Amino acid sequence: MATTRTPGAPEQAVCPLHEAPRSGVAARIPEQRTSTDPASRARLRPARRRTVQVLGCAVAAGWALAFPLVSDLPNQIFWGTVAAPAYGLAAVLRLALPRRYAARAAAGAAVLGAVLLPLVLLVLQGRHQSEVMVVERSAVLLLHTGSPYLPDPARVTDYDPYLPTMALFGLPRALLGSGNPVTTVLGDARIWFAVTFLACLLACWRLLRPQPAASPLLPLATLTASPLIALALVVGGVDLPLIGVCCLALALAAKGRAVPAGLVLVLACTLKWTAWPALPVAALLLWRLYGRRPAARATLTAVAGGLALVLPYLLTQGQVLREQVVRFPLGLTAVHTPAGSPLPGKVLAGFGPTGHTISLTLLCLGGLGVTLWLLAYPPTSAVAACDVLAVGLTVAFTLAPAGRFGYLALPAVLVIWPRLAAGPRPRDRLTTILTGVQL
Repeated sequence: MATTRTPGAPEQAVCPLHEAPRSGVAARIPEQRTSTDPASRARLRPARRRTVQVLGCAVAAGWALAFPLVSDLPNQIFWGTVAAPAYGLAAVLRLALPRRYAARAAAGAAVLGAVLLPLVLLVLQGRHQSEVMVVERSAVLLLHTGSPYLPDPARVTDYDPYLPTMALFGLPRALLGSGNPVTTVLGDARIWFAVTFLACLLACWRLLRPQPAASPLLPLATLTASPLIALALVVGGVDLPLIGVCCLALALAAKGRAVPAGLVLVLACTLKWTAWPALPVAALLLWRLYGRRPAARATLTAVAGGLALVLPYLLTQGQVLREQVVRFPLGLTAVHTPAGSPLPGKVLAGFGPTGHTISLTLLCLGGLGVTLWLLAYPPTSAVAACDVLAVGLTVAFTLAPAGRFGYLALPAVLVIWPRLAAGPRPRDRLTTILTGVQL
């Protein structure tokens, strides 16, 4: 209730409904809704999201188009030539189709043109990165000699920098051969890299998603079709199953499933030694949420299973393992690894033995810093655990004497996927941004 007062008179209450109308220009200007009005924000959100998604498609198209212009690797050039128009088509579909169908149509076009089509064509032509050949050869050696490693490597492609379980991805080729197009496709290790990666991410989603009805297909298609993942899946993809397994292990740990988490960690830690940091992260997550016994069960399961798979090779071929699995990736062998992106560690190693020593020293200091952070602030959720592991891997890939920019896809997936799976959280702006970028 408003009041009016004249000099010398008492205050009188005036009902707002009977206030005098405004005069002049003010009477002709309607009241405007401010940008803080929830209804206005709700109407603007779909338009903003569509703009962000179209810009994302444009960035992806530019990224793919750069490979035919700057790369000297034929497989990467081929992928960029095929993927760039697919991302452009995805942008057009997102703009032209009704909102109800646009997202799925754009994601489908991106997956088809940036992943499935180039992957099948390269598989049928027998074209791949050397890592695929190494994995498939290791499976043949495992079946015939009992060891996946060549005893006296002389060339880059003779080295196998992976732990013994990686040979499992080459078994389809060793068993099926390549006598016809069907066996050529089904036997290719890249197919099984992709299957393992996608299956682990789907399982991670089911574990972490608070609303089981929410479908993971659209966000998974968006992530898979992104240049970050699509290029790796098409030309090599050897590290993608590793990061999928790590995501699954930490999701299982967050749900208190200690023994399954330990078993999954057995697979991760016997694929590549870069997955070993996932074990202490998962153990601390279990300890913080569920106590010492679940943490001990997961740790004992992972250590016992890992030793059972690797110890026979350590006892019989310790020198081979040390040379190919440890020294070769660190650039300490006479034959240098082809991983030579100009990351800080690689740049330092290029200055000779002193620079190489500095690179390794910084790598150790970075690992120590991440370890202290992990001990001081143990993770209390799958998202936090994946964040810590992502930071550790980023430090390792950046400061190692040899590395590739493509390796950074691993920590990126660790940061992105658990957030999308777990859904929005308070004060987590990154989840909101990632949700808005989905096709």
